[in-house]
Amino acid sequence: MALAAVGSNLITFVFGELHFPLPQAANVVTNFVGTVFILSPLGGFLSDSYAGCLRTLLAFAAVELAGLVLLAVQAHLPQLRSAPCNMLTMEGSCERAGGTRAAVFFVALYLVALGAGCVMPNMTAYGGDQFAAGEKGAKRLSTYFNLSYLGYCVAEVAALTAVVWAQTRFGMAVGFGLAAAALGAGLLALASGAAVYRNKPPRGSVIFTPIARVFVAAFSKRKQICPSGSSNPAHTAAGDAAAVVDGGDFRHANKFRFLDKACIRDAADTVPESEWRLCTAGEVRQTKTLLAVLPIVACTVVTNTVLAQLQTFSVQQGSAMDTRLAPSSFRIPPASLQAIPYAMLLALVPAYELLLVPLARRLTGARAGIAPLQRIGVGLCLVALSMASAAAVERRRRDAAVPASGGRRQQQLSVLWLVPQFFVFGLSELFTNVGLMEFFYEQASSTAGTAAHMQAFFMAFFYCSFSFGFYLSSVLVSLVNRATAGGGRPGWLGDNDLNKDRLDLFYWVLAALSVLNFFCYLLCARWYNSGAAGSGPDGAAPGGEVASEEEDDGKGLI
Repeated sequence: MALAAVGSNLITFVFGELHFPLPQAANVVTNFVGTVFILSPLGGFLSDSYAGCLRTLLAFAAVELAGLVLLAVQAHLPQLRSAPCNMLTMEGSCERAGGTRAAVFFVALYLVALGAGCVMPNMTAYGGDQFAAGEKGAKRLSTYFNLSYLGYCVAEVAALTAVVWAQTRFGMAVGFGLAAAALGAGLLALASGAAVYRNKPPRGSVIFTPIARVFVAAFSKRKQICPSGSSNPAHTAAGDAAAVVDGGDFRHANKFRFLDKACIRDAADTVPESEWRLCTAGEVRQTKTLLAVLPIVACTVVTNTVLAQLQTFSVQQGSAMDTRLAPSSFRIPPASLQAIPYAMLLALVPAYELLLVPLARRLTGARAGIAPLQRIGVGLCLVALSMASAAAVERRRRDAAVPASGGRRQQQLSVLWLVPQFFVFGLSELFTNVGLMEFFYEQASSTAGTAAHMQAFFMAFFYCSFSFGFYLSSVLVSLVNRATAGGGRPGWLGDNDLNKDRLDLFYWVLAALSVLNFFCYLLCARWYNSGAAGSGPDGAAPGGEVASEEEDDGKGLI
């Protein structure tokens, strides 16, 4: 809730109070959100390797709280803000904040980013740690994850309605103060149960080091030849018999074959090889799985680029529209429109689970009803429709605000015209995010012996997709401005006034990019599903004695 309260209306503070030009203000927001998400692997790494979940949560929640308090202080003290002016008409001293003011702002903002980024990957995982193993614990764990996601949606709705309304009505200092109070209350609640929590000790690096070992071992044995008769990550070296892992049903056995060399014994070595020259088949499978899912994750980056527009330009879009909710005099804060997808999810997630999934099971006969990759595909398709809707509405809004020569200015368009683009994006997020979570879980479970660690690592990748999406948004804004500027005129997004900008054309570019991304995803999903289930000619494993990694003392199976 605290993070959403800051990010959702941050562009209003940067543009209206610190007087950054609109394109730069949008980039400040997207860079901030991108940094939050890209720091999530750091939080997971520190928790798993050194500090444990509880210490990591308490320490970095305190860092985030310090940043929020500093933001509230800056928003409250006039000497830490730029002099008042109207950025649309440029009336007054519209000097961009610099020096100490800018330094205080960016220090506060990135303290929030550091704290929130390291807290996010540990929150849900630490809750899961409290449940005992076994069937009963697994059932309760499933309920916990559902409630956790529901709590996330409730927090987003509360931040984007109540807190944003307070920011609009009473000022940004009150909004930042409420965010700090919410985080402080959460921090106290977490700390109050420290004596009864179930804590798992740090386990050291269980992801980066094994993956690095696989690449080092494969490179050191690059001159070895993989036997052509086997497609498993366990092969035959001179004088050795083949061994099969997990019945030879590893999906990616025939991909990234050069990595298979990492678990081939060197027949010339008379002494046991080090773990940096001989890896287990499980480590090779883990590395192959990671490489195989990267293209799928990359295809979700554009979705989060669209999300960046909904948190920046769409908020400014709403500010230029009629925000009255007829027939009453109540005005809708434009930033509160971002609550629409999450308010929808409060109703759609239960409906999706209770109605759509059972229906899909009857139609397809599949246990999950709709395969994860299919869900992601539906979500990526809907993203393009969301941007097309946004472009059409912006064109209509601009035509109403900027009449043709000799014409009369039309009535200001209602802010409710923005609802369709948020509604469609909410549907897209439901399919894409739920599909990604299930997809990551399945891939993690497919790597024997490393499931729990891979699940946490893949969740960090999930957050990194958000990060790259917001960074891509910043790059696109700058590139489009440069490409469309010329003849003494600024680019499509080069003015502080949306009535002079061509935001509608920028939205069409994003719609076209989303369509292209969707077809790229189809190719990546097809490649991901390619290959036989088994390694033999008929999908069965080739002959040989089945061995386990434990029987081989944790070393390679060859």
